[in-house]
Amino acid sequence: MQQSTKQNISIIVAMGRQNQIGLNGTMPWHLSDDLKNFKKLTTGHPVIMGRKTFDSIGKALPNRLNFVITSKPENVIAYNVCAVKNLEQAIKKAALTGKEIFIIGGASIYRQSLDIVDKLIITHVDYDGKADTFMPDIDWKQWKVVEKQQFKKNERNNYDFEIITYTL
Repeated sequence: MQQSTKQNISIIVAMGRQNQIGLNGTMPWHLSDDLKNFKKLTTGHPVIMGRKTFDSIGKALPNRLNFVITSKPENVIAYNVCAVKNLEQAIKKAALTGKEIFIIGGASIYRQSLDIVDKLIITHVDYDGKADTFMPDIDWKQWKVVEKQQFKKNERNNYDFEIITYTL
């Protein structure tokens, strides 16, 4: 899918040192400060996710327009959710808001959207443990760092991490 005009689409993801993003349907870490940042950035904006990500969250994220991509949209019955068959439909509908669109997972949806996003907001977690879901490879040569925040392990965050914003 080619992007005809800049649509202000961002991927937001937390990943470990080996591109780990999930384990048993959840994230393999707890980072309270990262979750606060995610909420601050995505509130008031459309978010696009796959069905497995939606299932792991368990409900629509409040104060956001939630799009869930699934082969069986009729099976997603949830308040404040728009179920669609593919990424193209989700982006077309989300773009009607005129606001920045956030792709929030999982791996398959990230893979499909890497060519069309113009921003990556990546939480790099100092985690090197088990995972069963991984972020697709990113061609780092095309991205430049525009912002970086560092966080130390503490009572709210069980790993050191940094949130880096990249643009094309």
